[in-house]
Amino acid sequence: MTEGVVFFFDWEMRLMEWLQETIGSSGFGCWLLSNLSAFGEEILLIGIMGFLYWGLNKEFGKYVGLNVLIANVWNPMIKNLVLRLRPYFVKEYNVKLLRLIDSNADAMDVAAQGYSFPSGHSSNAVTAYGSLAAHEKKRKVLWVLAFVLPLLVGISRVFVGAHYPTDVICGWALGALIVILIPWLRRTIKNRWLFYGILLLTSVPGFFFCTSNDYFSSFGMLLGFMLAEPFEEKYVRFENTNNLFRCILRTVGGGLIYFGLNTVLKLPFPKELLDAGTFVSHLIRMLRYAAVIFAVIGVYPMLFKATDKLWNRIFRKKTQEEPQA
Repeated sequence: MTEGVVFFFDWEMRLMEWLQETIGSSGFGCWLLSNLSAFGEEILLIGIMGFLYWGLNKEFGKYVGLNVLIANVWNPMIKNLVLRLRPYFVKEYNVKLLRLIDSNADAMDVAAQGYSFPSGHSSNAVTAYGSLAAHEKKRKVLWVLAFVLPLLVGISRVFVGAHYPTDVICGWALGALIVILIPWLRRTIKNRWLFYGILLLTSVPGFFFCTSNDYFSSFGMLLGFMLAEPFEEKYVRFENTNNLFRCILRTVGGGLIYFGLNTVLKLPFPKELLDAGTFVSHLIRMLRYAAVIFAVIGVYPMLFKATDKLWNRIFRKKTQEEPQA
């Protein structure tokens, strides 16, 4: 029997049924609305944070990255307290799940697909794009994106049957709280380790009641970040680049290492153990994600000095070989 609770307003289910009946479960409209969820998903957010951190401005990247990591830890903690099952579990209504949260797991696997309240995509979108706007206050286009993109993500999550409208609204609220609170705490608490300690104290309780994979993945990523940031500052100290092409190359390289290393670190363990949902499997997941984040934030930038030298040598040689007018 699936563990969890079901509660909703009737208008929420009616709205989801109406959206799915009006737009349909196939065709361009369905494809477009479903894929708007991508603006709050892992791949795009990693790309944004990586482009900032590895390429454009690492302090800006750390600012956005920490906010998003906290959102990804706090969100599943709330989910595992509320235990609200997703709308498609309610058989009395005709709401279908049109976009899996974890495409490698069964739709009815709550540990893999997670609980419903609040919407993680919605909190991620507000946290990520709101952080961009809050850091670069004078860039009006970022404020527009900070409003429009979370709105589109929220509509998408309701349409695909993954979340109730109230999940989305509360996800937006959580994201807005994090955008305001975490930077304020960092400005107020000057000691880095005290600041980290407070964040960990708010996050560790999830070990005692969380059963879904997303909490342990996110907690591991937060640990990796907290270890990698001082490591990079002391031993690496890489420099950013204003060259767009090099920013893209660094981001692509970091993304490949992130996903590749995550896959490699699974290989020593049987799939049955990784999917068991036990304390051991959760611990392995947490340590795996901590290692991956430490590698891409702290270790991977060690390559930049060598690649920068190679880039400058190639560019200088190309310039010298160009015929003068």
